[in-house]
Amino acid sequence: MTGSFDGKVAIITGGNSGIGKAAAMRFAERGAQVVIAARRADEGNETVAEIRAAGGDAIFVQTDVSQEAQVEAMVRKTVETYGGLDYAFNNAGMPGTGPGTTLVDASEDAWNKVIDVNLKGVWLCMKYQIPEMLKRGAGAIVNDSSVAGLQGSPNFAYVASKHGVVGLTKSAALIHAHQGIRVNAVCPGWVRTPMVEPALEDPEFAAGVLAMEPIGRLGRPEEVAEAVMWLCSDDASFVTGIAMPIDGGLSAGRIPRRP
Repeated sequence: MTGSFDGKVAIITGGNSGIGKAAAMRFAERGAQVVIAARRADEGNETVAEIRAAGGDAIFVQTDVSQEAQVEAMVRKTVETYGGLDYAFNNAGMPGTGPGTTLVDASEDAWNKVIDVNLKGVWLCMKYQIPEMLKRGAGAIVNDSSVAGLQGSPNFAYVASKHGVVGLTKSAALIHAHQGIRVNAVCPGWVRTPMVEPALEDPEFAAGVLAMEPIGRLGRPEEVAEAVMWLCSDDASFVTGIAMPIDGGLSAGRIPRRP
Protein backbone atom coordinates (compact mmCIF):
# COMPACT_ATOMS: atom_id res chain seq x y z
CA MET A 1 0.00 0.00 0.00
CA THR A 2 1.39 3.37 -1.00
CA GLY A 3 1.15 6.68 0.83
CA SER A 4 0.82 7.49 4.49
CA PHE A 5 -1.83 8.77 6.88
CA ASP A 6 0.30 11.61 8.27
CA GLY A 7 -1.82 14.36 9.75
CA LYS A 8 -5.06 12.42 9.29
CA VAL A 9 -7.55 11.58 12.03
CA ALA A 10 -9.12 8.16 12.46
CA ILE A 11 -11.81 6.83 14.80
CA ILE A 12 -11.80 3.11 15.60
CA THR A 13 -14.74 1.82 17.62
CA GLY A 14 -14.00 -1.36 19.52
CA GLY A 15 -10.38 -0.32 19.14
CA ASN A 16 -9.37 -1.75 22.51
CA SER A 17 -8.91 -5.37 21.40
CA GLY A 18 -8.92 -7.83 18.52
CA ILE A 19 -9.42 -6.51 14.99
CA GLY A 20 -10.08 -2.99 16.23
CA LYS A 21 -6.85 -2.83 18.19
CA ALA A 22 -4.88 -4.18 15.23
CA ALA A 23 -6.38 -1.43 13.05
CA ALA A 24 -5.68 1.25 15.65
CA MET A 25 -2.05 0.20 15.81
CA ARG A 26 -1.78 0.22 12.00
CA PHE A 27 -3.31 3.69 11.64
CA ALA A 28 -0.96 5.06 14.30
CA GLU A 29 2.10 3.37 12.76
CA ARG A 30 1.31 5.10 9.48
CA GLY A 31 0.99 8.54 10.97
CA ALA A 32 -2.68 8.99 11.83
CA GLN A 33 -3.97 10.52 15.03
CA VAL A 34 -6.17 7.80 16.49
CA VAL A 35 -9.29 7.92 18.63
CA ILE A 36 -10.11 4.61 20.28
CA ALA A 37 -13.75 4.32 21.31
CA ALA A 38 -14.87 1.35 23.39
CA ARG A 39 -16.72 0.41 26.55
CA ARG A 40 -13.82 -1.18 28.47
CA ALA A 41 -11.64 1.66 29.70
CA ASP A 42 -8.72 -0.42 31.03
CA GLU A 43 -8.08 -2.09 27.68
CA GLY A 44 -8.64 1.16 25.80
CA ASN A 45 -6.13 3.07 27.89
CA GLU A 46 -3.64 0.21 27.59
CA THR A 47 -3.90 0.38 23.80
CA VAL A 48 -3.38 4.14 23.86
CA ALA A 49 -0.29 3.62 26.02
CA GLU A 50 1.09 1.08 23.51
CA ILE A 51 0.55 3.50 20.64
CA ARG A 52 2.20 6.37 22.48
CA ALA A 53 5.13 4.18 23.55
CA ALA A 54 5.72 3.41 19.87
CA GLY A 55 5.73 7.11 19.02
CA GLY A 56 2.13 7.46 17.89
CA ASP A 57 -0.67 9.79 18.92
CA ALA A 58 -3.93 8.45 20.36
CA ILE A 59 -6.66 9.10 22.89
CA PHE A 60 -9.33 6.89 24.42
CA VAL A 61 -12.99 7.88 24.71
CA GLN A 62 -15.21 5.51 26.64
CA THR A 63 -18.22 4.91 24.42
CA ASP A 64 -21.19 2.60 24.14
CA VAL A 65 -22.04 2.85 20.44
CA SER A 66 -25.66 1.90 21.09
CA GLN A 67 -26.16 5.18 22.98
CA GLU A 68 -26.60 8.22 20.73
CA ALA A 69 -25.44 10.78 23.30
CA GLN A 70 -22.20 8.87 23.86
CA VAL A 71 -21.51 8.55 20.13
CA GLU A 72 -22.13 12.25 19.59
CA ALA A 73 -19.82 13.09 22.50
CA MET A 74 -17.11 10.79 21.16
CA VAL A 75 -17.11 12.42 17.73
CA ARG A 76 -17.19 15.87 19.34
CA LYS A 77 -14.17 14.95 21.49
CA THR A 78 -12.35 13.78 18.37
CA VAL A 79 -12.87 17.10 16.63
CA GLU A 80 -12.01 19.12 19.75
CA THR A 81 -8.76 17.18 20.17
CA TYR A 82 -7.56 16.78 16.59
CA GLY A 83 -9.49 19.38 14.59
CA GLY A 84 -11.51 17.10 12.32
CA LEU A 85 -12.10 13.59 11.06
CA ASP A 86 -10.86 11.75 7.97
CA TYR A 87 -11.40 8.02 8.58
CA ALA A 88 -13.57 5.74 10.66
CA PHE A 89 -13.53 2.01 11.26
CA ASN A 90 -16.85 1.15 12.87
CA ASN A 91 -15.83 -2.14 14.36
CA ALA A 92 -17.53 -2.36 17.77
CA GLY A 93 -19.76 -5.40 18.03
CA MET A 94 -21.01 -8.24 20.15
CA PRO A 95 -21.78 -11.93 19.56
CA GLY A 96 -25.27 -13.29 19.12
CA THR A 97 -27.90 -14.38 21.60
CA GLY A 98 -25.88 -17.38 22.78
CA PRO A 99 -25.43 -21.02 21.74
CA GLY A 100 -28.59 -23.05 21.57
CA THR A 101 -30.92 -20.04 21.57
CA THR A 102 -33.53 -20.41 18.88
CA LEU A 103 -35.44 -17.73 17.04
CA VAL A 104 -38.60 -18.83 18.86
CA ASP A 105 -37.32 -18.84 22.43
CA ALA A 106 -35.01 -15.80 22.31
CA SER A 107 -36.07 -12.84 24.42
CA GLU A 108 -36.80 -9.43 22.97
CA ASP A 109 -34.10 -8.00 25.22
CA ALA A 110 -31.46 -10.37 23.85
CA TRP A 111 -32.44 -9.49 20.27
CA ASN A 112 -32.37 -5.76 20.99
CA LYS A 113 -28.91 -5.87 22.55
CA VAL A 114 -27.39 -7.48 19.46
CA ILE A 115 -29.15 -5.20 17.00
CA ASP A 116 -28.50 -2.07 19.05
CA VAL A 117 -24.74 -2.59 19.17
CA ASN A 118 -24.03 -4.29 15.84
CA LEU A 119 -26.41 -2.38 13.57
CA LYS A 120 -27.81 0.70 15.28
CA GLY A 121 -24.31 1.45 16.57
CA VAL A 122 -22.92 1.59 13.02
CA TRP A 123 -25.74 3.91 11.95
CA LEU A 124 -25.22 6.21 14.94
CA CYS A 125 -21.48 6.40 14.29
CA MET A 126 -21.95 7.32 10.64
CA LYS A 127 -24.68 9.82 11.59
CA TYR A 128 -22.11 11.87 13.49
CA GLN A 129 -18.95 10.99 11.54
CA ILE A 130 -20.20 11.95 8.09
CA PRO A 131 -20.98 15.61 8.87
CA GLU A 132 -17.42 16.07 10.13
CA MET A 133 -16.00 14.42 7.00
CA LEU A 134 -18.14 16.68 4.83
CA LYS A 135 -16.38 19.65 6.42
CA ARG A 136 -13.11 18.17 5.12
CA GLY A 137 -14.59 17.54 1.68
CA ALA A 138 -13.62 13.87 1.79
CA GLY A 139 -13.50 10.82 4.01
CA ALA A 140 -13.48 7.05 4.16
CA ILE A 141 -15.53 4.79 6.40
CA VAL A 142 -15.18 1.05 6.85
CA ASN A 143 -17.91 -0.82 8.70
CA ASP A 144 -17.21 -4.22 10.23
CA SER A 145 -19.76 -6.76 9.05
CA SER A 146 -18.90 -10.46 8.95
CA VAL A 147 -19.04 -13.51 6.74
CA ALA A 148 -22.34 -13.86 8.62
CA GLY A 149 -23.43 -10.77 6.71
CA LEU A 150 -23.07 -12.70 3.46
CA GLN A 151 -24.70 -16.00 4.36
CA GLY A 152 -26.96 -17.52 6.96
CA SER A 153 -26.33 -19.50 10.13
CA PRO A 154 -28.38 -20.49 13.19
CA ASN A 155 -26.96 -17.45 15.03
CA PHE A 156 -29.96 -15.51 13.73
CA ALA A 157 -29.67 -12.19 15.59
CA TYR A 158 -25.99 -11.82 14.75
CA VAL A 159 -26.65 -12.78 11.13
CA ALA A 160 -29.50 -10.28 10.88
CA SER A 161 -27.37 -7.51 12.36
CA LYS A 162 -24.43 -8.17 10.06
CA HIS A 163 -26.60 -8.43 6.93
CA GLY A 164 -28.00 -5.08 8.04
CA VAL A 165 -24.50 -3.59 8.21
CA VAL A 166 -23.88 -4.61 4.59
CA GLY A 167 -27.13 -3.01 3.44
CA LEU A 168 -26.53 0.13 5.48
CA THR A 169 -23.02 0.40 4.05
CA LYS A 170 -24.24 0.18 0.46
CA SER A 171 -26.94 2.77 1.08
CA ALA A 172 -24.52 5.21 2.74
CA ALA A 173 -22.04 4.72 -0.10
CA LEU A 174 -24.66 5.64 -2.68
CA ILE A 175 -25.92 8.65 -0.72
CA HIS A 176 -22.49 10.19 -0.15
CA ALA A 177 -20.39 9.08 -3.15
CA HIS A 178 -20.79 12.44 -4.92
CA GLN A 179 -19.58 14.22 -1.78
CA GLY A 180 -16.20 12.52 -1.68
CA ILE A 181 -17.02 10.08 1.10
CA ARG A 182 -16.43 6.39 0.48
CA VAL A 183 -18.17 3.77 2.61
CA ASN A 184 -17.23 0.09 2.51
CA ALA A 185 -17.56 -2.97 4.71
CA VAL A 186 -15.22 -5.80 5.62
CA CYS A 187 -16.65 -9.27 6.25
CA PRO A 188 -14.22 -11.27 8.38
CA GLY A 189 -14.54 -15.00 8.81
CA TRP A 190 -13.17 -16.85 11.82
CA VAL A 191 -10.43 -14.64 13.26
CA ARG A 192 -8.56 -15.27 16.51
CA THR A 193 -9.85 -12.46 18.71
CA PRO A 194 -10.80 -12.25 22.40
CA MET A 195 -14.46 -12.58 21.37
CA VAL A 196 -13.79 -15.85 19.51
CA GLU A 197 -11.15 -17.47 21.72
CA PRO A 198 -13.55 -18.72 24.46
CA ALA A 199 -15.54 -20.73 21.89
CA LEU A 200 -12.32 -22.27 20.56
CA GLU A 201 -11.55 -23.75 23.98
CA ASP A 202 -14.01 -26.52 23.07
CA PRO A 203 -11.83 -28.93 21.02
CA GLU A 204 -14.78 -30.31 19.07
CA PHE A 205 -16.00 -26.84 18.16
CA ALA A 206 -12.50 -25.67 17.19
CA ALA A 207 -12.03 -28.72 14.98
CA GLY A 208 -15.34 -28.00 13.28
CA VAL A 209 -14.33 -24.41 12.57
CA LEU A 210 -11.04 -25.50 11.03
CA ALA A 211 -12.78 -28.16 8.96
CA MET A 212 -14.98 -25.59 7.26
CA GLU A 213 -12.13 -23.18 6.42
CA PRO A 214 -10.85 -23.77 2.85
CA ILE A 215 -7.52 -22.14 3.70
CA GLY A 216 -7.12 -24.47 6.67
CA ARG A 217 -6.60 -21.94 9.47
CA LEU A 218 -8.19 -19.03 11.29
CA GLY A 219 -7.41 -15.46 10.36
CA ARG A 220 -5.30 -12.97 12.28
CA PRO A 221 -6.60 -9.56 13.35
CA GLU A 222 -3.74 -7.92 11.46
CA GLU A 223 -4.96 -9.43 8.19
CA VAL A 224 -8.31 -7.72 8.54
CA ALA A 225 -6.65 -4.50 9.66
CA GLU A 226 -4.57 -4.38 6.48
CA ALA A 227 -7.73 -4.59 4.38
CA VAL A 228 -9.23 -1.73 6.40
CA MET A 229 -6.12 0.35 5.79
CA TRP A 230 -6.29 -0.28 2.06
CA LEU A 231 -9.98 0.64 1.87
CA CYS A 232 -9.24 3.91 3.65
CA SER A 233 -6.20 4.70 1.52
CA ASP A 234 -6.04 6.63 -1.73
CA ASP A 235 -5.17 3.34 -3.42
CA ALA A 236 -8.86 2.47 -3.03
CA SER A 237 -10.12 5.83 -4.30
CA PHE A 238 -12.48 4.18 -6.82
CA VAL A 239 -13.86 1.66 -4.33
CA THR A 240 -17.10 2.31 -2.48
CA GLY A 241 -20.16 0.31 -1.50
CA ILE A 242 -18.47 -3.09 -1.33
CA ALA A 243 -18.61 -5.84 1.28
CA MET A 244 -15.16 -7.44 1.19
CA PRO A 245 -14.85 -11.02 2.49
CA ILE A 246 -11.69 -11.66 4.51
CA ASP A 247 -12.47 -15.22 5.43
CA GLY A 248 -9.99 -17.71 4.01
CA GLY A 249 -12.45 -18.63 1.26
CA LEU A 250 -15.31 -19.52 3.61
CA SER A 251 -17.93 -17.48 1.75
CA ALA A 252 -16.84 -18.95 -1.60
CA GLY A 253 -18.24 -22.34 -0.66
CA ARG A 254 -17.26 -25.58 1.03
CA ILE A 255 -14.61 -28.00 -0.14
CA PRO A 256 -13.69 -31.44 1.20
CA ARG A 257 -10.75 -31.28 3.59
CA ARG A 258 -7.59 -32.65 2.08
CA PRO A 259 -5.71 -35.35 4.02
